[in-house]
Amino acid sequence: MILHALTAIDFNDLHLSKVLLPIWIGSRHIFDIKWYSIAYIAGIVVGWIYLMRLLRAPGAPMASRHAEDLVFYATLGIILGGRIGYVAFYDPKLFTSLNFFMLWEGGMSFHGGVIGTTLGIILFARRHKLDWLRIHDYVACCAPFGLFFGRLANFVNGELWGRPADPNLPWAVIFHGTPNDVARHPSQLYEAGLEGIVLFAILWFAFWKTKARYQPGKLVGLFVLFYGLFRYFVEFFREPDSQYMDSPILGVAGMHMGQLLCIPMIVLGIYLIWTAKGRRTRVTPIAGDEAVA
Repeated sequence: MILHALTAIDFNDLHLSKVLLPIWIGSRHIFDIKWYSIAYIAGIVVGWIYLMRLLRAPGAPMASRHAEDLVFYATLGIILGGRIGYVAFYDPKLFTSLNFFMLWEGGMSFHGGVIGTTLGIILFARRHKLDWLRIHDYVACCAPFGLFFGRLANFVNGELWGRPADPNLPWAVIFHGTPNDVARHPSQLYEAGLEGIVLFAILWFAFWKTKARYQPGKLVGLFVLFYGLFRYFVEFFREPDSQYMDSPILGVAGMHMGQLLCIPMIVLGIYLIWTAKGRRTRVTPIAGDEAVA
């Protein structure tokens, strides 16, 4: 422990708290505003602002007046899909417990959120008679903001920490409350960098520097492919889920649930990218710009 203290970062020394602001009325504590909630709100708001910027570019699949309705459907999909996905993939017993509704206690699945958001986009597109896959391309470009803020919140909360690391690793962190309080990889920050910053850069380049937005499904394909690859890679530095440690498929094979769920994402991403050019048609933007062949 002395060696660790000299070479690794003690999480307590960062003076981070899960709570941004406690709310009191008189001498009575009512509730806390937590960083995790702020991360969700920030991801949605910043994503909304960026979406409005994307819609001003030629070839938009919907008008800016649709954005507010879309954000509502997507947010509902993120929350419901993320929670149901977490319970289904990681903690099925919550289906029979009132704790299922205690979102403030944590427990959200990104993979479930993707499914929920996709269903929300499909419902939105049907209501407005729009092309859901092209809309999904635009939403995919905004998703890295939420991933970035969410992983930062995971780090602030001191949760989802990584595997034990070499204590001489300069950025290794000692998360207290973990087995033996050893230095660990800050895998939350690895994911914030790859799933947030790098993934955003890939989608930014594809949207603004190529014709990807005129090939329905290509941007979604890039998103799910690279997210799947990045998440699969980072899982090697992340502590495995305790409930699957003895699983003959996951625990014994050394695979994490996150990696298992990423495999169909990688396959789907390759398929969407490979077939995107065949779905390209003459695009008449909702915003009224010239049609793009």
